Formats: sequence, structure tokens, C-alpha cells
Amino acid sequence: MVAALYLVFVYVSTEAEMGIVQRIFYIMVPSGWLAMLSFLIIFISSILYLTGRAERWDILAYSAAEIGIIFTTLTLISGSIWAKPAWGVWWDWGTPRLTSTLVLWFIYLTYFVARSFAAEESRGARFAAVVGIIGFIDIPIVALTIILPTLQEPGLHPPALIFSSGGLAPDMRLTLMVSIFAFTALYALLLIQRVSLKHDEVEVKRLKEYVQG
Repeated sequence: MVAALYLVFVYVSTEAEMGIVQRIFYIMVPSGWLAMLSFLIIFISSILYLTGRAERWDILAYSAAEIGIIFTTLTLISGSIWAKPAWGVWWDWGTPRLTSTLVLWFIYLTYFVARSFAAEESRGARFAAVVGIIGFIDIPIVALTIILPTLQEPGLHPPALIFSSGGLAPDMRLTLMVSIFAFTALYALLLIQRVSLKHDEVEVKRLKEYVQG
């Protein structure tokens, strides 16, 4: 992370048209990637949980959802901060990329609501797993708004620079790749810690129920 921050704020050249505000690009893109990665983990874990009812898969899905909603929020906030000085608007409801990302945030929120409103914890886990599976349909939509030229918004978002040759200067591509790697490593560490903590929470709850019973 220290190396990534150095590259973002010191090493990489300033973009000619947008200026220094463009540097938020190196934070927004990794955050968006982790928002989608989290829901992929939720999707797979939810299927495995509904298949075998193994508690570890529900814990993994729940932990990924907690971290995922944070990175989705960071994506939306950083994108709005970038959009205002660059394009003169905080938000545009007519852009598929923005709208689909906001829908992803609401799906994350629905995941937690499904858990909290269930009378039994096991039932809440099943409801949330269903939301995690159905809600995954938004991930390909978000990805297509980035990759497909027909769904890209001229003037509001840059094209899929990572996937096009010559789209980014070498120092910008290096900075972006290092930033994505650093954020992904941080995500993995947070996920491991959160899963471990969730296991401890479940165990403490069981001990309390045993003592009270």
C-alpha cells in the first residue's frame, strides 16, 4: 500500500486534460474491482451454503458482503468526487455504469436486510444466500458497461483503457496495476481477519447459549 500510494501521489505523471483530480482513478478502479470480487465470493459461497448448509460458507459470504459494501461505497464516493470537477456533475442517472454500480450497492444492502429481518438466524442466512445468488446478475451488467463500447458514456467516463493497447501511458499502467494488487492484498487480509472474527463470534454465542441453557 505504501508503494501504491507513492506511485499514485508522487511517481505517476499528471493527466493533461483533467489534472491532479485524475489520480483518484487509481483508487476508484481497485475499489470497483473489489466490489465485484466480493459479490463473486458471495455468489459462490451462497450456492455452497444452500447445497450443504455448511456454516463456514455462510460466514465467508457474510464477511465478503461486509467488506464488499465498504468498497462499493468507496467506489461511488470516489467516482462522484472525480466527476464533479472533471465533468461538472456529481451524478448522472442516464449512465449505465453509474446506475448499475448503485444497484449493486442496494443489493448489498438488501443482503443484510434479509438477514436482520428473519426470525431465525439460519433462515436469515438462507434468505441472504438467495439474495446473493439472484443479485449476482448485476455483476455481468457492471462489467459490460465497462467493456462494451455501446454501453460506455461519451464524455462522462473514459473507455476501457486497461483493455486497449496504448490507452494508458506506461507509468499510469504501472501505477494502476500496483494499486490493484495492493488493494487486493489488503482485501484478502481483511477478509481473512473478518472470517476469523466471525467464527469467534459464533463460538462465543454458542457458549453463552450453553451456559444459559
